[in-house]
Amino acid sequence: MATKKRHWLWNVLIVLTLALCIFAFVEHYKNWCKIEEGNLKVLSGIYYQKIPLMEIDSVVFVDKLPEMERSNGFSWMAKEKGVFKDSITQGKVYVFVDDLRQQKIKVVHHDSLKLYLNLQDSMETQGIYTILHDDLMERTKRPQ
Repeated sequence: MATKKRHWLWNVLIVLTLALCIFAFVEHYKNWCKIEEGNLKVLSGIYYQKIPLMEIDSVVFVDKLPEMERSNGFSWMAKEKGVFKDSITQGKVYVFVDDLRQQKIKVVHHDSLKLYLNLQDSMETQGIYTILHDDLMERTKRPQ
């Protein structure tokens, strides 16, 4: 019985598809957070936020996320990522939460936009909070 050989193009297509799926998983697996050049940059897969530190109005820790309606994004186990709609103000809320059981940083910027953020490591989350909070306190103490 003769077997048909698969064309090499199909093999390449299968390998590229697997590589793309692995890349997407790695990008969404955790939040990539950086504070540089006066900006807070948060990346998780296709979701990206760049917030100038000068535009941050408040930074607080919260234990739970408020009720929101998901516009797009996903939840998986203790992770929550995406763009949500605030149930009270109907404004956009960006959520980058790696562990729902830990405290989250709530950042209000540009007067009413909200971002919730935490990382898998609570010490890294605490470090980001400290940097953001200290910068905000320093700006509010300066005379205008």
